[in-house]
Amino acid sequence: MTGAAVRDSYGDTSTSAAKARYDAWANHYEADLMAAGYRLPWIFATVACAFLPSATTPILDAGCGTGMQFEPLHLLGYRGITGIDMSQPMLDFAQGKGLYDQLIQATLGEALPFATDAFAATLCCGVITPGHAPAHALDELVRVTKRGGILIFSLRDDFGQLPDYPAHRDQLYQKGSLREIFKTEAFASLPIGEPKVRHRVHVCEVVA
Repeated sequence: MTGAAVRDSYGDTSTSAAKARYDAWANHYEADLMAAGYRLPWIFATVACAFLPSATTPILDAGCGTGMQFEPLHLLGYRGITGIDMSQPMLDFAQGKGLYDQLIQATLGEALPFATDAFAATLCCGVITPGHAPAHALDELVRVTKRGGILIFSLRDDFGQLPDYPAHRDQLYQKGSLREIFKTEAFASLPIGEPKVRHRVHVCEVVA
């Protein structure tokens, strides 16, 4: 794969297409993203540290990929982590880092293999986006996070975003399922090359 893989990944139109791409991309994924200046995981980790004590456990890393986004938190002492991803080769890569208590193949947007209120906090970095995971994937993340727990997720904030993503987030706010505690300003998450992707990171309390 080359830097074009990053650009092309934002053109996937279905979860199955994204899965096939990530299965083939796993061994080059981090190198390609780093070449594109990918900084979402580090900004995400900074936000998580501000709102989530390192003693919080258990934590779900939803769409963990190769573990890139959790690695900075692991270095800061976060433990008791379960990672899920739709791509087994990405999970195999993450396994070699020793970051997670367990890694499970599961697809965001489908029913997750966890009990209600299973986690004290859930993290979802760079995944709930067109062609990767649908907007309603947030519903299962709310379900598996305990009441009063913290859900931190990123959403795109650029012309490539589809309106149903912020609309579904706002619906969860209006229903009282989530209470937004904080959100970042929009920032360039892939500042080198194309596409010019921007994100915000949202921190929410799970209410109901």
